[in-house]
Amino acid sequence: MSQQDFSPKDPDLNTDEAWVSVIQKMDEAYADLVHSQVEVEAKNAELEEAKTFLDSVQGSMSDVLIVCDNQGVILEVNEALERVTGQKAEQLHGRSLTELVSERYRARLQIFDQQLRIKPVRDCEVELLAVDGSSHPMAMNCTPRKNHRGRIVGMVLVGRPLGELHKAYNELNAAHAELKLAQEQLVQAEKMASLGRLVAGVAHELNNPISFVYGNMHALQRYTARLVSYFDAVLEGRSREELQALRAELRIDKVVRDLNSLVDGTMEGADRVREIVHDLRQFSSTQEAEKTEFDLTHVARSALHWITKESKRKIEVIDRMPPHQMALGHTGQIHQVVVNLIQNASDAMAESEHPRLGISAGETCDYCWLEVRDSGSGIPEAFLSRLFDPFFTTKPVGQGTGLGLSISYGIVSEHGGELSINNHPDGGAVARLRLPKE
Repeated sequence: MSQQDFSPKDPDLNTDEAWVSVIQKMDEAYADLVHSQVEVEAKNAELEEAKTFLDSVQGSMSDVLIVCDNQGVILEVNEALERVTGQKAEQLHGRSLTELVSERYRARLQIFDQQLRIKPVRDCEVELLAVDGSSHPMAMNCTPRKNHRGRIVGMVLVGRPLGELHKAYNELNAAHAELKLAQEQLVQAEKMASLGRLVAGVAHELNNPISFVYGNMHALQRYTARLVSYFDAVLEGRSREELQALRAELRIDKVVRDLNSLVDGTMEGADRVREIVHDLRQFSSTQEAEKTEFDLTHVARSALHWITKESKRKIEVIDRMPPHQMALGHTGQIHQVVVNLIQNASDAMAESEHPRLGISAGETCDYCWLEVRDSGSGIPEAFLSRLFDPFFTTKPVGQGTGLGLSISYGIVSEHGGELSINNHPDGGAVARLRLPKE
């Protein structure tokens, strides 16, 4: 047998191998096609779901939506725009945006195109035209629409009917006005409540000078009767001996000596009444005035006197204030703040066996200060951060509005000062008021 008989170059064998290779390639290609088909179907499902989602979002929007290209040709709209214009989306697609905008606002579309390259347009007023000729004012926002390379290929406009905005604004404005009025009423109510707490003390304070004036006037009335009797005798031409006897009987010399002291005492009582009335008018005044220089010591002592007189318990007062401490501000408002601080200190000592209230004042280069310290049980740590919150109070229901410290804090802040309340290391609480000197 020759070597040629064993040669691998057999035609039939080569043909079989070629067919096997072709079949393998076809199987691979078919597998790739099946895989690609599965991916395409998944992508189509995702796209369909995304389209359904976007359609539902656009359909539920109350604001109008317009998508345009760079030439202002409408590409897409939502149902809200269809309702405003009275036209279907198919009728709007391919039309120019300018056809939907009233003539006097069309110039603003050019501004949109120019400004979009710098920043989006916010709340620009335009009017959209309906098919029946009516116009609808809109507050329009416009943002650029970009492609995958970041180039601007159009714009997206979202607008809200101005009628709704105006209504919302009017409602908000009315609510703000009502809230402001309620705040003013609450402030005034708290102020009058503070004034009411002082009525008993003020009545007692007024009673002393008025009683003094009343007693002096009674004495003057008796003295007047004696003087009239004596002068009548003089006019009748009685003898010198009779006049001397009558003068001794009526004690005219004592009457004359007492006249000056009675008048001075009456004037002093009347001046005290005038001061009390003046302090009351300043405290209860609701008128705003220019800040003026006032005596903080006098204000504090006046408030202290009223509250301690009104208190049902004897309070030991430790007064470390200087004779005069000048400050700058609205006297009546600061008087209200000091009254609240002293009243709170008095209330805090309701359960104290020996209530003791310390009050001191002084000044630095930039400000003057006043401190009020009580001998109560102090303030729970959890409440310290809430003391100036409106309506927050630690008093039982019906015994406090929770506005006193809040209003006081606002008054001091408006004066450019500071108000703080903390527990004292030796017990009780201490309130510190600081006011700028200029």
